[in-house]
Amino acid sequence: MRIAVDLLGGDHAPAVVVDGALRACRADPALHLLLVGPAEDADAVLDALTPGDRCRVRTRSASVPPTRRAQTAGPTESGVRSAVLAVAEREADAAVSAGSTGATVTSAALGLGRWPGVRRPALAAVLPTAAGRVVLLDVGATVDPDAQTLAAHARLGSAYAHAVHGVAAPRVGLLTIGSERGKGDRLRRAVPALLAGADLPGGGRYAGLIEGVDVVRGGAADVAVTDGFTGNVLLKGLETAYALVGPPGAEGDRLPRAAVLLGVAGTVVVCHGAATGEDLAAGIAHAADLHRRRAVPAIAELANRTSSDRRSSDEVRYEQ
Repeated sequence: MRIAVDLLGGDHAPAVVVDGALRACRADPALHLLLVGPAEDADAVLDALTPGDRCRVRTRSASVPPTRRAQTAGPTESGVRSAVLAVAEREADAAVSAGSTGATVTSAALGLGRWPGVRRPALAAVLPTAAGRVVLLDVGATVDPDAQTLAAHARLGSAYAHAVHGVAAPRVGLLTIGSERGKGDRLRRAVPALLAGADLPGGGRYAGLIEGVDVVRGGAADVAVTDGFTGNVLLKGLETAYALVGPPGAEGDRLPRAAVLLGVAGTVVVCHGAATGEDLAAGIAHAADLHRRRAVPAIAELANRTSSDRRSSDEVRYEQ
């Protein structure tokens, strides 16, 4: 697995990214890293590795050709754009960054292209619950979506739960302030009508409205859909609480504090800006695992197949 790592992304870059890259490289002998950033920071990784491990690490400067419209980008944006470009040029199998979420999403959408029917990609994270796990999306890619976007994200989340976690007929819940019908703001009140009869990937079904308590307890839904603003606030709050008091569920079920970007034609993993070296290593391992399992192509196939079937059905009804 060849993973492009943005050395410039994150609140404490590049030191924390160097630490994470070293941890990841030492933990997985099959891992090959492409370190994107200043040569001196990449050299810090190489110098800390054994001679045998150094052959698994390559470097690339954080620069993008003018055709990629990066001439106005700052150094941190150039880092993630160069990492994504490495995936687009097949120099790497996946990209990992703890930099600006907006820059990462934009770079991935422009550099890799989006899946058919996806206007706005979604960041999907997996959280532990008392009953197992829940896929939470969006956690930061789209902070101000419309109802159609949330419905599209429901399809992405259902495909992810089925393809990656093997959930048969994923239950998809819409996160709002109460489980009673009609709860929530105007956006949340518009989405249920779109999901009620939706043909979701992997045999998924709409499970109705869910609350924050359901994300912690689990059992009500396998996928929680919300806007990127609310999802990001919830994610960071829960992760901080779990770091202090411990996560719910099975002991030792440590999930990476990273999210995969769904809806773009490549594997892109986003870590928190405040990520530690351990978090970055987990994010790199997560990207490697997704690539090893061909998870993103499998999710895309499920989501696109359902979307195509739905469009064909709509066309038949229109013709009739």
